This record gives sequence, C-alpha cells and structure tokens, in this order.
Amino acid sequence: MVIVFALVALTVLVTGNWYLWRRLFRDTTRGPGWARRGGAALIAGGWVLAVGALVAERAGAPFWLQRVLAWPGFLWLALSVYLLLGVVAGEAVRPLLRRFLEKRARTAAPAGTSVAPPRPDPVPVGTPAPGQSGSGTKPAPGTPGPGEPGQRKPGPGEPGSVKSEPGRSGPEQSGLRQPASKQPASERSASAEPAPESRPGAGRPGSGASSPSRRLFVSRVVAGAAAAAAAGTVGYGTYGVLRGPRVKRVTVPLAKLPRAAHGYRIAVVSDIHLGPVLGRGFAQKVVDTINATQPDLIAVVGDLVDGSVKDLGPAAAPLSQLRARHGGYFVTGNHEYFSGAESWVAEVRRLGLTPLENARTELAWFDLAGVNDIAGESEGQGPDFNRALGDRDTARACVLLAHQPVQIHDAMRHGVDLQLSGHTHGGQLWPGNFVAAAANPTVAGLERHGDTQLYVSRGAGAWGPPTRVGAPSDITVVELASRHA
Repeated sequence: MVIVFALVALTVLVTGNWYLWRRLFRDTTRGPGWARRGGAALIAGGWVLAVGALVAERAGAPFWLQRVLAWPGFLWLALSVYLLLGVVAGEAVRPLLRRFLEKRARTAAPAGTSVAPPRPDPVPVGTPAPGQSGSGTKPAPGTPGPGEPGQRKPGPGEPGSVKSEPGRSGPEQSGLRQPASKQPASERSASAEPAPESRPGAGRPGSGASSPSRRLFVSRVVAGAAAAAAAGTVGYGTYGVLRGPRVKRVTVPLAKLPRAAHGYRIAVVSDIHLGPVLGRGFAQKVVDTINATQPDLIAVVGDLVDGSVKDLGPAAAPLSQLRARHGGYFVTGNHEYFSGAESWVAEVRRLGLTPLENARTELAWFDLAGVNDIAGESEGQGPDFNRALGDRDTARACVLLAHQPVQIHDAMRHGVDLQLSGHTHGGQLWPGNFVAAAANPTVAGLERHGDTQLYVSRGAGAWGPPTRVGAPSDITVVELASRHA
C-alpha cells in the first residue's frame, strides 16, 4: 500500500511539473532553445532543493547545510503551488482572450492589415480567361478569334506586334508581360501591394496575425500573469510571516468559572517552528508580542522547534524572557518528537516554562491540564488523559492544553470545559485549509463540541515554506468569562 501511494504521488508530481513546464516555457517559445532548457533546469533544480531541505531537516544534517537548502527549497514549494494554480486558472482565460483577439482582428484592424480571403494567382497579361478573348471581350459572332483561320497576325511595325530586342527572351518577348504603364489599373495596384508578411504590423494581435502568432501571444500573456501572481502571492505571504504574528482576542464563557476569575487572560501561542529559517530574531518577536499583552498565564501548545537543542538552543533562548502573573506552561507537539522531545522538555524547563506531560496543576480558580502529543505514542510517551484528568474535582472548571484538535474527543469524555490547541496552521497555504478541515474537527477559531469548547490557534510561525496565504499567524489572548459575573 505504501509503495502504491508513493508511485501515485510521484506520478502526480511528475505530471504536474511537466504541465507547468509546458505552459510556462514550451508554449511561450517558438521552438527548442535555451529558454525551454532553462525552464526545465529551473523546475527540476527547485524540486531538488526542496527535497534536499526536507531530508536534511529530518535526517539531522549539519545545521549550516539545512540553512543553505531551506530558504530556496521551501520557497520553491510555495511558489510551485501558486504557479500551478495560476496556469490552471489560465485555462479559463485562454479561450476568452483568443476569441477577443480574433474578433478584434476581424472588426477593428486598420485597412490593409485585416484578415482577407486569399487572392487567386494573377493571370499573366495576354492570356485569355476561359470563354474570353485576349482583349477581355467576347468576339462577335462570326468573327474569327486569335489563332483561328482568317485571323491575320500583325506584321512588324503594326499595332499589336512585338518587337524583338537583342538579348531578351521569355515572357517579355512572348507578350506575357506588359510594362507597368500598359497594365490595367486593377493589376497595377495588385502587383504594387506588399506581401502580407511585409506589411506594417503583421504578426501583431489585432492586425490580422496568423493563428500560431496569436496562440503564442495568448500563451505568453497567461504565463506571465500566472508567474507574476504567484510571485506576488508568495512574496506577500512570506512578508506576513517574517513580520511576526498579530494578536487576536477571544472571550470564552465558562459555566464553572467563579466570579473572581472573570477576565482571566491566557496568552495562547502554538507552532512557532524555530528552525533553519525562523531563528532567534523571530523568537524575540514572539516573546515581545506576548509580553505586551500582559497575560495572567502563557500556554505554549506544541511545535516549538524543528531541530535539536544543540542547533536551536540559542534560537529558543529568548523564551526565558516570557513574563506572566501565573507563569508559562508547555506541552509537546508532533514536531518535538521529530526533534528529541525529552531534550526539549528539559530545555524549556530550564528556560522557565513548566512542561505538562500528562499532568495537571490546580490554579486558584480552575484546573490547568496538559497531555502529550499523539506522535509520542511511537516512543511510549503518548497522551494519557486518565493520568492528567482522572482524579480531578469535576466541580471545578478545567482548561486543557493539547496540541492537536483531534484530541477533543478524549477531552469531552473527561469533562474538560475548554481545550486550547494548534497544529493546523489554519491551512497555512490556501487551499490547504480544505485539507486541514478534512483531518481536524476545527481548523481555526472557537467552536463548541458537546459541553466542551475548543479553541484552535493558527500558530505564530510556519512549517516548510515561511509563507502564509489566507491563514495569517496569530497569538491569541483568550479571556475567560464567568457566567456568574
């Protein structure tokens, strides 16, 4: 099954990139050359860098190599997505643009450049058309025609005779061509008209261009528009990530929350994804943004890093500056288990955060619990809801930190009032939100599942491409509200 899936994925990838090359390079050029070869090299090289970046990160390659590969490789992933979407959208525009140009060529082209039916080959002067005499008039009945018996040929010097000139022969001598001054006006104008390919404006759309030229023009317009739209989309989405997350504020009423806790603020941050792209400077922006909200409690709900403590310890150092009245708490995400979860749990504890590994702490007005991520099951460190929630006082409100939204089903069974999660990135790259929606009960925002409410943050950073489209990064201040207030 795995082999079949891999073959299907490879086939889709190869077909998609061949289609991309065809629309961007083959259809926009007149023939084989450096442009087509360069396009093939660009697409193939981009995927080599992208695969190299993914493999280097997961294999724990030297960190300098990860950084070299990460920027171009991951950006190519995002760019290829929107290039493909752009050329697919262009398929709808292509026939409309071609039809517009054809209509313009028929109705709005200047005189002498419009598309006209082909003219018949000119008849040599002096050659009678079928049923006509050489003079262009039908001979009177009984009058002998040229070459018939009784018709005398003109003698030398007489009108109609052809005088031989030394050194001249061929059609001129045989009377098949006349001087321009002797030709009829219609024939002189036809012979003086330039060939279609030499007319001014020939080959331009709207001026009677040939069909191949029109198709080439349309292909270039559509390809250029797709490339510009893709580059602009990825550029703006990357700027949005590097600028840093924005603050969202959400009010969540809890039936069991006492009046004294009304307005309690929890700063929720997930999916920071420190790694070869987002480093110490980005971590500092996240810390400064959280501290500016002056929260009562900070919840870091997984996917803090993509790499080892050895490589990313300095990048995570600003987390020691986090400040909240009741401290900061941390639960693992799936990426921690790709990066050495045990080492990172120890590191965040050293930085001043409290890890909740299937554990619970009783705060003054509610219980705060945390469970490990599902990915920990492969290491015997998966989520244990009984351990975290089994013996608690159910009369107290309970807030659960769990990285993945799918853990809501266990939370509901254990009477949790509010679960705080991340993991989805809100889809990160549109239309990825539709994929995320198929795999998660909630993609982003606050929703109710039975008696349990689930809030999912879009996350502060990004995984893979440092780019977000249609899913802006956020840090959320969840303000708890008491129904007794």
